[in-house]
Amino acid sequence: MKKILTVLGIILLLFVLSALASWFLIEPDLTLIHFGNSNGKPFSYEDYRYVLKTNVDEDGMVDYMKLKLEKQKLDNFALSLASLNPVVYDRWNDSEKIAFWINAYNALTLEVILLNYPIKSSYPRVLLFPKSSILQIPGVWSKFQFLIMGRKMTLNQIEHDTLRSKFNEPRIHVALVCTAKGCPPLRREPFAGGRLDEQLDDQAHRFLSNPKKFHVDRKEKTTYLSSIFKWFGKDFVKAYGTDRNFSGHSREERALLKFISRYLESEDRDFLDKQKYRIKYIKYDWSLNEKRS
Repeated sequence: MKKILTVLGIILLLFVLSALASWFLIEPDLTLIHFGNSNGKPFSYEDYRYVLKTNVDEDGMVDYMKLKLEKQKLDNFALSLASLNPVVYDRWNDSEKIAFWINAYNALTLEVILLNYPIKSSYPRVLLFPKSSILQIPGVWSKFQFLIMGRKMTLNQIEHDTLRSKFNEPRIHVALVCTAKGCPPLRREPFAGGRLDEQLDDQAHRFLSNPKKFHVDRKEKTTYLSSIFKWFGKDFVKAYGTDRNFSGHSREERALLKFISRYLESEDRDFLDKQKYRIKYIKYDWSLNEKRS
């Protein structure tokens, strides 16, 4: 009997591994998401502003049930992204362009969630991620395409091929929201070129004020960082790289610590700069950032 159970266990394990391999290796078909016809209005953030103000709470949590029932304004904003004239975009400065792409990413991620809401978990994803999570949606960052200035783009292309590749602004990582609780809070207003620096600094402060995203344990001599900093640490090196401070840490870690220190009280700042400690990355919470009534 023991041998039979062992064989069955091995067979089950192989089945699970096979399913997981299929999930990771199979490339999903591209799907272009349509939102209707353009209304011909000049580009504006007003519809998106309304969506954020009425459906996002002070903690950055989203009332998806309410938003799905009244998603026309979000669709209108998606249409405005599609119909924006590239000539107009080219006249913008970098701050205006960065704000545009952050807003596009966050708004279109909301659209993906609404397209699949309520999210249905599936095997084998349910074995790895929360039942209600963006990761239950197959190919979420690479499958769904959206029209932006008439060009088909995925969320991956917005984040990696555009924001990360064309601009030296690592603070995008405290502004882009993939609808998980581990993400930065979704802001209740659009990002705007004229206020981008102020808004990104505020996002960084809010993000780093959350002990689930960053905290220092002096007793254990450990600094805990969000996994976002592990995944995208290299993006901070050009803007915040230093050889003078935070000895004993890698090049990327020193850049991260310099960036983070800007938003800390003096006691924590001195600890990071002068004390010896290890860095640990906090397990990412992929649960949906849904507001519960």
